[in-house]
Amino acid sequence: MLEAIKQGLWEEMERDESVFLLGEDIGAYGGAFKMTEGFLARFGEDRVIDTPISESAIVGAACGAAMMGMRPVAEMQFIDFISCCFDILTNYAAKSRYRQNIGIPMVVRGPCGGGVHGGPFHSQNVESFFLNTPGLKMVEPSTPYDAKGLIKAAIRDEDPVLFFEHKLLYRNPKIKQELPAEDYIVPIGKASIRREGRDLSIITYGAMVYTALQAAEHLEKEGVDAEVIDLRTLLPFDRATILDSVKKTNKVMILHEATKTGGMAGELTAVINEEAFDYLDGPVLRVTSIDTPVPYAPPLEEFFLPQADDVLKAARQLAAY
Repeated sequence: MLEAIKQGLWEEMERDESVFLLGEDIGAYGGAFKMTEGFLARFGEDRVIDTPISESAIVGAACGAAMMGMRPVAEMQFIDFISCCFDILTNYAAKSRYRQNIGIPMVVRGPCGGGVHGGPFHSQNVESFFLNTPGLKMVEPSTPYDAKGLIKAAIRDEDPVLFFEHKLLYRNPKIKQELPAEDYIVPIGKASIRREGRDLSIITYGAMVYTALQAAEHLEKEGVDAEVIDLRTLLPFDRATILDSVKKTNKVMILHEATKTGGMAGELTAVINEEAFDYLDGPVLRVTSIDTPVPYAPPLEEFFLPQADDVLKAARQLAAY
C-alpha cells in the first residue's frame, strides 16, 4: 500500500506542476516510512520541501499555498500530531469555502493506527476529532488499489482532504495487488462491499477490514453469512450503501480501531436508527478499542485493539436475536 500511495503522489506531481509536498524529513531522508524516497531528486527542493518540526506551520503554509492556486500535500510524520493543526484545519481550512467562497485544495496525509507497538503518541486514530467539522473530507483506504485511486482523487479535490494511512498495511505482503497502468481515481464518498452476505452487516474501514473478513470466514463455518462494508471515505460517508446493506441483512455491527466514546460508530448507529430502524431485527452493536490511550506493551496493545474474536462474540450475539 505504501508503494501505491507513492505512485499516486508521483503521478500527480508529474501531471500537475501545482502539486507539491511539504513535511518533516520528506526530502533528503525520504520520509520516516520512505514514502517520498526519490522525490527530491526528481522534482527538486521547490516541490519537495523539508520543514521545521512544526505541524501548525506545515498546515498553515499549505493553506496559504492552496488559496493561491497551488495543490499542497502536507505530511504528518505520524497522524497523532495533526492535533497541533486543529485550529487551522477546523477554523480556517474547513470554513474557507463557506465564509468567502475560496476553496483550499490541499491534502493532509499521514500514518495512523496501532498494532506496531508505537505507544500512545504514534498509534492513534484521529477521525472522530474532525467528524464534527463540516467542510473537511476524510479518507482511509484498506487496499493498494484504493490507496492510489483515493490519493489521486484527494489531490484533485477542490477542498481540504484528510488522508489516513494505516501503517500496519504499508508493507503487508498479504494485501499486495497489481495496479492498472492507466490513470484512475477512486471517487471520494463511495464505500465498497468487500464481502456479500445476507445475515448481518459488518461496517468498518482501514485495517479492521481484514479483521472483519477473518471473522466472516469463521462465521460462515457456523452458518452465519456476514456482509463486510469498507467505508473507504469517513466523511462524507456513503449512506446509501450502508442503508442498503442494513435493509438486506437486518442486523448490523460497526467495527473500528478508534476508541468507542464519540467515535464513528456512534454517528453511524444514529443514522441507521433514524433512517432504517424498521428494518432492524436487533440492536446496532459497536466493536471498538477500549477508552484508554493506546498501550505500548504488546500484550496490552493486543488487548486494547479489537480482535476477530471480539467480532465473533458480537456477531453471535446478533445472530441469536
